[in-house]
Amino acid sequence: MTQKQLPLPLNRTQQDLPDWYDCLLMGDSLRVLPTLPDNSIDLIVTSPPYADNRKKTYGGTPPDEYVEWFLPISSQLLRVLKPTGTFVLNIKEKVVNAERHTYVIELILAMRQQGWLWTEEFIWHKKNSYPGKWPNRFRDAWERCLQFNKQRQFHMYQDSVRVPMGEWAKTRLRNLSETDMERDESKVGSGFGKRIANWVGRELVYPTNVLHLATESNNRSHSATFPVELPKWFIKLFTQEGDIVLDPFMGVGTTALAARSLDRHFVGIEIQEEYVQLAEAALDRQYNHHSKPVPHPVQIIHDSESHPSPRAATECKAEGEGAGVRSVP
Repeated sequence: MTQKQLPLPLNRTQQDLPDWYDCLLMGDSLRVLPTLPDNSIDLIVTSPPYADNRKKTYGGTPPDEYVEWFLPISSQLLRVLKPTGTFVLNIKEKVVNAERHTYVIELILAMRQQGWLWTEEFIWHKKNSYPGKWPNRFRDAWERCLQFNKQRQFHMYQDSVRVPMGEWAKTRLRNLSETDMERDESKVGSGFGKRIANWVGRELVYPTNVLHLATESNNRSHSATFPVELPKWFIKLFTQEGDIVLDPFMGVGTTALAARSLDRHFVGIEIQEEYVQLAEAALDRQYNHHSKPVPHPVQIIHDSESHPSPRAATECKAEGEGAGVRSVP
């Protein structure tokens, strides 16, 4: 196991934190997740391998078997998430035999049976999606970001993701009519209405549930890296400084980088050693450009059986071991 001092200015001292905080855990999520405590995670943000994708690195789960593969993992995520926490799942259906497969819809229904609440669906609009031409569809320019919760009351900090009003306000709000000064009810009887005058003096407004973000174009080391701004947005919306963020399919560490840049703790799980090493290098680079001086350790824990445990952090500290492979009971 290796430890590196990384600046993370939090209110709590290092001695107050669990050993598994700010860890990169190498192994299969289904085997690693049971080692994490119940009700310990504030936010889960992840993008698991899509059906039949990443066969060279992750094996590729057929669409018809995807729900069966994912449910044991989502069961563990349900256990480790705090009652006030949120799970954001980035996923997208694939085309099979000229039609969209239904495995994502089936997964949503199965997770609801498992005890999850499907609270919201955000759309990630990929502004620079790959061009292409197909005889029966257009190019994919969006993906789902499904929000799940354990209960109806959960932590959400909407003011942290407000956006500028936009140029339209400068002209639209300059000269208000009498109608603008009153609530204008919907003409179709929907019950909705608006009072334009309420916008006067505002500089920021709440966003929609559509996120317009470009795909990651600079990362050539991983086949499916989402942009760091995607987990950042959800981290700002659902957590505060000092909270803990989990990515059970960490890849090259994008969620960990996003969390630490916002002064949150992280724990990342990844089965591919190459990606764990890339994540460590990325965290090192982030450390070298970090101006805040308060240190905090990041740990990489792995073993020869691909069955890591946070307990190994304590054991390695106590025995004074250096970096390397360690068996975990």
